[in-house]
Amino acid sequence: MSEKVILTIGRQFGSGGHEIGEKIAKKLGVKFYDKELLKLVAKESGLCEKVLESYDEKPTNSLLYSIVMDIYPSVMYSGPTIDQQIYQATYDAIRKLSEESCVIVGRCADYTLRDCPELVSVFVHADTNFRASRVAEEYKVSEAKAKDMLVKTDKKRASYYNFQSEKKWGAAASYNLCVESSSLGIDGSVDLIMDYIKYRQRK
Repeated sequence: MSEKVILTIGRQFGSGGHEIGEKIAKKLGVKFYDKELLKLVAKESGLCEKVLESYDEKPTNSLLYSIVMDIYPSVMYSGPTIDQQIYQATYDAIRKLSEESCVIVGRCADYTLRDCPELVSVFVHADTNFRASRVAEEYKVSEAKAKDMLVKTDKKRASYYNFQSEKKWGAAASYNLCVESSSLGIDGSVDLIMDYIKYRQRK
């Protein structure tokens, strides 16, 4: 595809958002970023990749930070917190990536790039059984454990997104397109998103 396109994908845990994004990137012939983004942020910012992983798409620790500062005020300093440093480094990396066509999964990329005319923001969701089955198979856990993982992971992603943006995670109004992968399948979801991108580019 010759025209520039920036596709961002928000996703429920287990819905296949990563796989869908990867397949679309291959079809478009563009770079794909999910966990790869953490490596880039670490390289550009000098922050430890392990630290970035521990904060990745998780709610801010500002409350804990405030409690610690109340107990140990002597360690207070005027510089940015680790939360702020990581958010800024991730923001800068995503903005840099948007200079070229790419597919980015998660990390509030749709909000960070909301002023980019080439942006196509998608949210992938699916029914609980579909997601639990995928998670159970991938992580080799029981479906009961998988369902628990769904709830906890989605709660973290929602808290992170809602805190960092002015939108609501998973709400249709927050995205250009919402796709139900459990009814379309992974490849059907890829086809639908590709058709949407092509339609947008014809307008």
